[in-house]
Amino acid sequence: MDAQPHRPLGRTGFEVSEIGFGAWAIGGTWGPVAEHDALAAVRTALEEGVTFFDTADVYGDGRSERLIGEALSGWPGERPVVATKAGRRLDPHHVDGYTKENLERFVDRSLVNLQVEALDLLQLHAPPPEAYYRPEVFGALDELVAAGKVRHYGVSVEKVEEALKAIEYPGVETIQIIFNAFRQRPAELFFREAAARDVGVIVRVPLASGLLTGKMRPSTEFHRDDHRSFNRDGSAFDRGETFAGVDYEAGLAAVEELRDLVPEGATMAQFALRWILMFDAVSTVIPGARNAEQAAANARSALLPPLEDGVMERVADLYRRRIAPMVHQRW
Repeated sequence: MDAQPHRPLGRTGFEVSEIGFGAWAIGGTWGPVAEHDALAAVRTALEEGVTFFDTADVYGDGRSERLIGEALSGWPGERPVVATKAGRRLDPHHVDGYTKENLERFVDRSLVNLQVEALDLLQLHAPPPEAYYRPEVFGALDELVAAGKVRHYGVSVEKVEEALKAIEYPGVETIQIIFNAFRQRPAELFFREAAARDVGVIVRVPLASGLLTGKMRPSTEFHRDDHRSFNRDGSAFDRGETFAGVDYEAGLAAVEELRDLVPEGATMAQFALRWILMFDAVSTVIPGARNAEQAAANARSALLPPLEDGVMERVADLYRRRIAPMVHQRW
């Protein structure tokens, strides 16, 4: 296949594939994923030229990290950049737990899971809002870099305001944020500020938990262990992580309006991923994949030609009319 296009990951010095691999789905809360399917998804992504993998220490209580570590241990090619996250192992999840001692303990566990001596990129995992106003939290990350356990660090945020606050800290080199055709607010102020500071932008939930694949129906059923069945109201974690915070039925109706914009020969999911790549501030997009077929299709979305201005305008108009009133000011 054609080589994956790459972009700089901010000022980290890493060049990463435009389409990365989000490993939440192979860890947990997306319904069961067999180990052989998970490993096949990771290996297929590697074969397709994906060079950025994102996971977290709480995905399947470390399962996601361990699967990536296993898949990479036998990979003969160039090693990709692997990002993980820490903080959500705290119980209760309180800002006072974001100490150097706790973060180092989490990092040490991730090092073992991923079979590495240093983490390429460590991200605070949607920390409590108060964390952004405690310089000592970021000082602890600086100490982990100085100790050689972490090469670079960033923050995975829920809200645009949190992203803007995080990038005030000079050590924050990346921000992971939800952005897709149904969550467009980051493209207003945040992308401009991130670019001005040379901060890498990692886009998660790019398909709005599958809404933007165009494959879902009102009758679609989700496994009881799938967050799409139990977190629509935000009872388990931030509601914005499930269907990007969009009401399911309203999202389905909006998707129907997108169908005639999908280029010939592409899937709606590929179209939705290519739409995100039209924004220069984006470093990489991390769709999930539960099997090899999904991983290959995701990777190939980067090879689609740029979308026309008229298509971009229609997606913007759809967002303003149907989606923005539900989500724009919330995140």
